Amino acid sequence: MAKICVHAVISGRVQGVWFRHFTREQAQASAVTGWVRNLSDGRVEALLCGEETAVRHVEAWLSRGPELANVAEVTSTDREYQPDLDGFDIIETDAE
Repeated sequence: MAKICVHAVISGRVQGVWFRHFTREQAQASAVTGWVRNLSDGRVEALLCGEETAVRHVEAWLSRGPELANVAEVTSTDREYQPDLDGFDIIETDAE
């Protein structure tokens, strides 16, 4: 199975609803590496890397998000696979 990375930007009501926390849980459960962070404009950004089916599973979950979220749009772009990523991190930003 091919390994891929997907860069995603999620908009809607996605901050203050534990979106990053639940994204990390979904990624870890699927053995996907990468990171997730809040953006200063209210969106959330994520990089998902791993086996293609696992990455696509987490990418699909981003369209729903956690219970309190209201996802308006997910813009995804395939990226070159990054084998040096280890684990899945929540990156703290100024948009807390």
